[in-house]
Amino acid sequence: MKQVKPQTIQEVVKIIASDRARTNILKKYEQKTIAYLVQKVPSWISSDMLTTIGFLGSIIILLSFVLAAYIDRTYLLIGPIGFLINWFGDSLDGRIAYFRNRPRKWYGFSLDITIDWIGTVLMGCGFVVYAEGMWKVLGFSFVVLYGWEMLTTLLRYKITNKYSIDSGMFGPTEVRVVVSSILILEVLVKDSILYSGSIACIILLLSNIFDTLKLLKLADAQDKIDLETKKK
Repeated sequence: MKQVKPQTIQEVVKIIASDRARTNILKKYEQKTIAYLVQKVPSWISSDMLTTIGFLGSIIILLSFVLAAYIDRTYLLIGPIGFLINWFGDSLDGRIAYFRNRPRKWYGFSLDITIDWIGTVLMGCGFVVYAEGMWKVLGFSFVVLYGWEMLTTLLRYKITNKYSIDSGMFGPTEVRVVVSSILILEVLVKDSILYSGSIACIILLLSNIFDTLKLLKLADAQDKIDLETKKK
């Protein structure tokens, strides 16, 4: 039977956002943009191809750091382009599967988490190449802190059976915007990335601590529910 495609952006949003709750600042605009794009992507482009495109964006970000380190720091301006490509592939790969009514929930989930983690490591490695001396620790710190946030997200999913990729008002898209802004600022003001990156890591650390405390409360509440269920 031929699939009848929804006619409005609102209908598409309901389909592509049916498996997750979003709380990020840009949610409204991001979901409408994705709902528009999934209808424009050619049918021959698969979810796996979009995942590959997103990963290529991560490689571009790495290259921007390497070129900036060995040639000129203006090459950091390639980074925001890499983030845009990464957002396009990473945001559409799973959403387009739902739009086409061909979701692969656990395959897509596993692939997405793996590729996101590798992309984060590549970005951290890029910073390590660009920074000098002890400032290289910032790149390592970012990878560890972002990995902590990913781990919290997975544990929250396990405990609540509700998947959310956002930490309050901030999600992956907001992180991309912030880091892109940091790269642009570094081109204008040399070494500003060291201080803005430090501030970003401190904020991420505080956010992780807050999210972990919330996670432990959820886990404790679920333990009590499980205990009561066993008693009954």
